[in-house]
Amino acid sequence: MPQNEHIELHRKRHGYRLDHWERQRKREARLPHKQAAHARKLRGLKAKMYNKKRYNEKVQMKKTIRMHEEKTSKQKGDQPKLEGAVPAYLLDRQEVNRAKVLSNMIKQKRKEKAGKWDVPVPQVKPISEDEMFKVLKTGKRQKKQWKRMVTKVTYVGEDFTRKPPKYERFIRPTGLRFKKAHVTHPELKCTFHLDILGVKKNPNGATYTTLGVLTKGTILEVNVSELGLVTPGGKVVWGKYAQVTNNPENDGCVNAVLLV
Repeated sequence: MPQNEHIELHRKRHGYRLDHWERQRKREARLPHKQAAHARKLRGLKAKMYNKKRYNEKVQMKKTIRMHEEKTSKQKGDQPKLEGAVPAYLLDRQEVNRAKVLSNMIKQKRKEKAGKWDVPVPQVKPISEDEMFKVLKTGKRQKKQWKRMVTKVTYVGEDFTRKPPKYERFIRPTGLRFKKAHVTHPELKCTFHLDILGVKKNPNGATYTTLGVLTKGTILEVNVSELGLVTPGGKVVWGKYAQVTNNPENDGCVNAVLLV
């Protein structure tokens, strides 16, 4: 067990305090007042940065709420069939109704998509280059310093071939390479030991994505073929995205949550 999870372990064994949920409700109710007081105290550049951050959060929240709101669809019932010849101005009446139905379907899909890609870990602490890489000195008198050793957990594909050691700039140690991850399905509440197919995005930058570095918040592609997930068309889903929720270099394993 990681050192920082003693509170979770205690809760698992003995449960929550009797007033835990009430305290949490009050803390959440006080949060806007605390944020407002903090914003009033800030001055200068810090105030500008904080206000910009809060503005972006509010915009995102309003967009999500707007997309979740139910749209009132004004659909007419079945129109009685007209006997005899239909005038030219009534010929396209059915098409208009169909367009309205399509529009409502698109709105419904947007509502379903709203909040769908909210990741479990929305913000992560940035990792400095000094922490990520260790400088390796090379050359006859150890004067060259262009080689780097990755100190974090990495994923390396099956068909990977190392460059000759003389020309290899980034060294990924074999002991820190992982091929499998413990992936939790948020709806089934089950954890599966799945193969990693690739690293989609590392929040610290494109360089770390290319190197396949696995840090907290990284989006992975995992092989979910054994879970038996199927598309609406009846095809078996092969790969799905998951986000890393722990620090693999500390825990010795990769824990992730499936993005469904």
